[in-house]
Amino acid sequence: MAFLDTTIVNVAFPALHEDFPKESLTDLTWVVTSYGILFAALLTPAGRFADILGRRNLFLWSLGVFSAASLACALAPNVEGLVAARAVQGIGAAGMIPAALGLVLSETPAEKRAEAIGIWGAAGSMAAAAGPSLGGLLVSEIDWRAVFVLNVPIGLAVIMGGLKLPKRPVEDSKLPDLLGTATVTLGIAGIVIGLTKGGDWGWDAAKTWIWIGAGVLFVALSLLRSRSHPAPAVETELWRSPMFAAANLTSFLLGAGLFVWFLSGPLYLTTIWHYSVLKAGLAVTPGAVLSAVAAISVGRRVPPEKQRPVIVVSALAFLGLSFWAYYGLGGEEKFLALWLPYGALGGAVIGAALTSVTTAASISVHPLKFATGTGMNTTARQFGGSVGVASMAAVFAAGDLSTPQPYLDAFLLAGIFIAASAVPALWLFTKKSMAEIAETQRQIQAYMKAQAEAAARAAAAQAADGTPAVDRA
Repeated sequence: MAFLDTTIVNVAFPALHEDFPKESLTDLTWVVTSYGILFAALLTPAGRFADILGRRNLFLWSLGVFSAASLACALAPNVEGLVAARAVQGIGAAGMIPAALGLVLSETPAEKRAEAIGIWGAAGSMAAAAGPSLGGLLVSEIDWRAVFVLNVPIGLAVIMGGLKLPKRPVEDSKLPDLLGTATVTLGIAGIVIGLTKGGDWGWDAAKTWIWIGAGVLFVALSLLRSRSHPAPAVETELWRSPMFAAANLTSFLLGAGLFVWFLSGPLYLTTIWHYSVLKAGLAVTPGAVLSAVAAISVGRRVPPEKQRPVIVVSALAFLGLSFWAYYGLGGEEKFLALWLPYGALGGAVIGAALTSVTTAASISVHPLKFATGTGMNTTARQFGGSVGVASMAAVFAAGDLSTPQPYLDAFLLAGIFIAASAVPALWLFTKKSMAEIAETQRQIQAYMKAQAEAAARAAAAQAADGTPAVDRA
């Protein structure tokens, strides 16, 4: 639902601009950014909550919050209300993602984990694939509010199914540091506000750099506090693994480029080529479909130790595609000759790269930290996405949006962000890291065996005395 919501909202963005004509495009980007800020800031503590309170519990409660916030988005009377409801949606999504992936990984044997991640990534890509066309249909035939109403019945159906998920033992530890969580949230918000409003305020204005500087300071304070806190908001200890740290930085840069690409494409098609929202949604769907195909293929056919070239080659290939689009696209429609191959191939290489970097992050953490590690890596990608959208807003603010150039600049910006991810990717899947992972996988197998034995003992005890086993998961 979280992945579907991202692409659906991107397609609905032009309709929002028409429905709220007095709002600037820069201000409307907060419909996307408010979601991204809370999503990014809370993913890491949410992952820790999942490991401590139980992945099943957190998943179901977060899904309920997300569904209720979706209804509030549909009923929002103005942009301010919509932005606020989207922020609450981000809170719900932050709990759903690490808890859900943690559930998948904890139930999957070590040797099948890379394939499971590929299928997970494909599920997200397929949701993203359905988003543009489904969103375009809903916006064209009903209204942009229908995009959010759609989440409510889906959410209720998933909650009903989620109640049947198995219960598992959980880590006995303290809850995350609330002050550190608040500090990192404010820090991310400050950075994004400064980047988003910099074009309006001026890049030489003191206000711009005060916001950015304050944001950096708050993030730094949160990280410093996390180093010594017994239950840190950010599990900085995981960064002692060079592979996990490199995966986070790679995800940050991939996220920045991905969000710029996803958001600028529909705007270009509706504004410059004058496509309807439905037609624009269909035009960007091939990329999302091939992204799902690539994610499944990499997860199933490429072993982890051979996935580093996948990320590097994909990142550089996307940069080449971006240059092709930058110099080849314009006011004249070139769908078959340029847009279709640009979008389709771009989606394929992004799907391949995202699957590989998610594999790198997940296999480099202990099984008890699955949800925490997943949360941190997704935080990096979402934070990168927020920075990317803010950077795109600055590019748009400096140009004439009735002409192709700002959109072409955004396409090139996406390519530069994604190409930059090839640098930290060079530190993924090294021989040293893979040796450490082999040891981690042995620990995973022991953990899974211990889980099975604990469940068997609990069942035996329950059968013996007729008392239900206590389980917080």
